[in-house]
Amino acid sequence: MATNSTPKKPAADAAAEESVEAVTETAPPRPARTAAADPDVVGPALPAGVDPVTVTLAHHHTIDGTDYPPGAKLLVSPDYAQRLHGQGYATQV
Repeated sequence: MATNSTPKKPAADAAAEESVEAVTETAPPRPARTAAADPDVVGPALPAGVDPVTVTLAHHHTIDGTDYPPGAKLLVSPDYAQRLHGQGYATQV
C-alpha cells in the first residue's frame, strides 16, 4: 500500500498563507435600460433588433394564459411563428 510522504499543513497556517490584501475596485456602470417589448407581441420575447411577424391561428390556442380562437391574427417573434407553423397552430402564408 502506498503512503503519502508529504506532511499536511495545519489549517491555521494554510489560511494565513492564502490571505490577500483587500482590493477595492469600482463596479462597471450599469448598461442602459432598454424599452420593454411591444405589449401586442405574444409568446416569447423578441430578440433585440428583430421585427415581429403576423400569424393567423388555424386552431384554438392558449398563449401565456390567454385563449385565442381560430382565425386570430397575432404578432409574434419569427422563431415562435416558425414553431407555431411547424406544430400546426398557424396557417401557412
